Amino acid sequence: MTTGSGTAPAPPEATPPAEASAAARPAAEPPVAAGPPAARRGSYRRLSVEARRAELLTAALDLFAHRAPEDVSLDDVASAAGASRPLVYRYFPGGKQQLYEAALRSAADELERCFEEPMSGPLSARLSRVLDRYLGFVDEHDAGFSALLQSGSVAETSRTNAIVDEVRRAAAEEILLHLAVKEPGARLRMMVRTWITAVEAASLIWLDEGKRPSLEELRDWLVDQFVAMLTATAATDPQTARVLRAAVRMEPADGPVGRLARRVVPALGEASHLLS
Repeated sequence: MTTGSGTAPAPPEATPPAEASAAARPAAEPPVAAGPPAARRGSYRRLSVEARRAELLTAALDLFAHRAPEDVSLDDVASAAGASRPLVYRYFPGGKQQLYEAALRSAADELERCFEEPMSGPLSARLSRVLDRYLGFVDEHDAGFSALLQSGSVAETSRTNAIVDEVRRAAAEEILLHLAVKEPGARLRMMVRTWITAVEAASLIWLDEGKRPSLEELRDWLVDQFVAMLTATAATDPQTARVLRAAVRMEPADGPVGRLARRVVPALGEASHLLS
């Protein structure tokens, strides 16, 4: 599900005419105007092309994390990065749209990395660690996360939608890897993708509810949701039933799945007539 963000690479920094003979060297940013050493110190820093672009992206990500894209201007980004508007345009000639897509690509890469987890230990523990990273990102980027997933932004394009969809598909593929199924069937794939959608929706609702309940409670509830969805799917899908049995065998009695089972059985105590 890898799709490009549509972001063009930063152009090389221009070499002043007076330095044409040094064109082979990496372009350097213009020196600080003459003045007292104390005044010049720290007022401008020479950075490589890669370092300056990364700095601009970091500043943009921080702004987009707390404000909707339409509320962030290039001047805001330049000010946050300690740069000038022309310098932002030098690296992102497409303007704010190109900068937003590059920032979105960077955020999407970080979100995808949240789902990377060693394939050892109980499945519920692996899911808990994945969710700790994912929900930590949501908590840190609150408004930006909402702008990332919710439609309606003036910065939204087919490219930005493709980037967001890539995160969902990458997350689903990582979860399927942990279920140790070489060729997952349609029902199992649908169940995992539905859970990813539920995680997104719960995250957005959590932000809308003032970040209540706690992150730990939300994480545990989402792990329970995964187990419940896996169990419901296993009732009608033999492949998922095999996955569930293999996963349950690795779960400790005092782990999330064991605790869920002990809570569910009493809750269904009045349903014995359904088994007759």
